[in-house]
Amino acid sequence: MPRNALAGLAMLMLAVAPATAGPDEPVLRITGRIADGAAAFDLDALRALPATTLETSTVVTDGTHRFTGVLMRDFLDRLEAQGDHVTASALNDYAVDIPLADFRDYDVIIAYRMDGAALDRADKGPLWIVYPRDDHAALQDIRYDYRWVWQLSRLDVR
Repeated sequence: MPRNALAGLAMLMLAVAPATAGPDEPVLRITGRIADGAAAFDLDALRALPATTLETSTVVTDGTHRFTGVLMRDFLDRLEAQGDHVTASALNDYAVDIPLADFRDYDVIIAYRMDGAALDRADKGPLWIVYPRDDHAALQDIRYDYRWVWQLSRLDVR
C-alpha cells in the first residue's frame, strides 16, 4: 500500500475512533446556578463521591441492568444548585431540559458503570443519566425516555 494511502487510512481511523478522556480530564462540566458558578469533574472525582446502584430496564437495551453512579439530587445538593431545571447535554450536542423535581421525586443517577463495567464512550458512556423506570409506573411515559442522556458531558442549572 502506498505511503500516502497508509497516512490517509491512519487519519481516517483517528477521525472515527471514539475519543477518551484522560484520567485527569473533566468528563462533566456544570454551569449556571451553582455555588461557584462552574465546576468540572473527572471520572475519579465522580467515583470518589458516594455511589448508588439501581437495577432497571431501559428502552435502548435488552433486559434489566445494574447501574452504578452518583445520585443526582445529592450531586446537585453538593453543588448548592438552585433553579427549576437542568439542561443536560451530550457529547453529540443532544440537549434536554430536566425538571429538578425529577431528582427530588426519583432516585435518578449519573451512571458510570453498567453491570459492573465502566461505561464506554462507544456505548453510552462515560456518563449516562439513568432513571429507576422499573420502580415507578409514571417513568414508563416516553417524556422520561428523552431525559436519559447518554454520553452526558454538561449540566447547566437554570
